[in-house]
Amino acid sequence: MAPQPKGKQATKGAKQIVEENKTTLAFYRNMSIGCAAPALLLSFLLFEITKLTVFMLVVSLLILGAAYQFMVFMSRAKYSESGALLDSGNDLNMEGGIAENVKDLIILTSGTLLLALISNYFWLVLLLAPIRAVWMLWGSIIQPWLSQRNANEEQPELDEKKQRKLDRKMRRQR
Repeated sequence: MAPQPKGKQATKGAKQIVEENKTTLAFYRNMSIGCAAPALLLSFLLFEITKLTVFMLVVSLLILGAAYQFMVFMSRAKYSESGALLDSGNDLNMEGGIAENVKDLIILTSGTLLLALISNYFWLVLLLAPIRAVWMLWGSIIQPWLSQRNANEEQPELDEKKQRKLDRKMRRQR
């Protein structure tokens, strides 16, 4: 395990973010194409074509295309008329950002395309994406909301106890 750096973490410049976003987009574009092209060719040339295979290939290609286009949209830099960089767009390599989840989706779908060449049962791996989405939704939105609601319901009981304690204290002072 690497030692923790002392002080503040260095921030990236806008030009560095734009360059890193370009390389990240190129990597995930190449990964998508590099997995989708062989999967399509081998599926249609060597294996039996079924409705399931065609449907899942179309779904996988739509997932890859939508995820990549979303990353392109997120990282789009804005330039002035003179060509100066105004906004670098979102950093695709930021830890804990939504881009990290989109990159995971591209990796999952690409791996599933290749694994599905072995067996059609590997298409079930794509179910991990909605399972993870529900898990993240539960952990970040639903569960805290329920906990806050339960805390609000218990709060009046504590206030009543405090009120009784204060009443007893006032009686003793008389």
